[in-house]
Amino acid sequence: MQTLGGPAAGPGALRPAANPPHSPQRAAGSARPVNAMARINGWLLHPAVKPAVFVLALLPFASLLWGAVADTLGPNPAEALIRGTGDWTLRFLCLTLTVTPLRTVSGWHALARLRRMLGLFAFFYGCCHFLAFAWLDMGLDIGAILRDIAKRPFILVGTLALLLMAPLAATSFNRAVKALGAARWQALHRAVYAIVLLGLLHFFWMRAGKNDFAEVGVYAVVIALLLGWRLRRAWQRATARPRPSGK
Repeated sequence: MQTLGGPAAGPGALRPAANPPHSPQRAAGSARPVNAMARINGWLLHPAVKPAVFVLALLPFASLLWGAVADTLGPNPAEALIRGTGDWTLRFLCLTLTVTPLRTVSGWHALARLRRMLGLFAFFYGCCHFLAFAWLDMGLDIGAILRDIAKRPFILVGTLALLLMAPLAATSFNRAVKALGAARWQALHRAVYAIVLLGLLHFFWMRAGKNDFAEVGVYAVVIALLLGWRLRRAWQRATARPRPSGK
């Protein structure tokens, strides 16, 4: 005999489901991800997390500094220092931009407390990168530095990226948010998208001289994903807004 809207009831049709919709087992199963999320957020809120991230972020600098002192940076230590600090500038920019997508997707909202530190470390390594170029390549000759910036586009683009990072670093504190207002502060800090693209272009032009684009491609994919996620989210928000009805 066949019931309306479905096949005939088989021998197991009258057996209770293994996990009914409102059973304690199903409720416990759905609570597990929430509990895990809360546990990870609790770990991220631990007072030791920020100092630990600070120390980890300084390790590349310490490694480069030790390499310079111990003379283990290879045949061209100046180039190793300039390249190393530049690489870490771009990496920290990518890490900073990763925080929002990761916290949105994973629910680890406590990651937001690390974003400011990561952004400031990007600026720190950017300053080290420029200082290494100005000191080790140019001998701190201001005239030679300015001429080189004007003559070589990849240095001009990198310098522009660093100059754009300066106001972001200077306004990364709570007092600056209150002084500027949330809307203007957010508009200013959207410059990070232009900065990371300028950083990628700087890296591309620098590698173009050696026809070595493998690492550039990796950064390009990562940055495209990070910015593409934001564009998609902005588009979803724009299309989700109710449109005013015409009269």
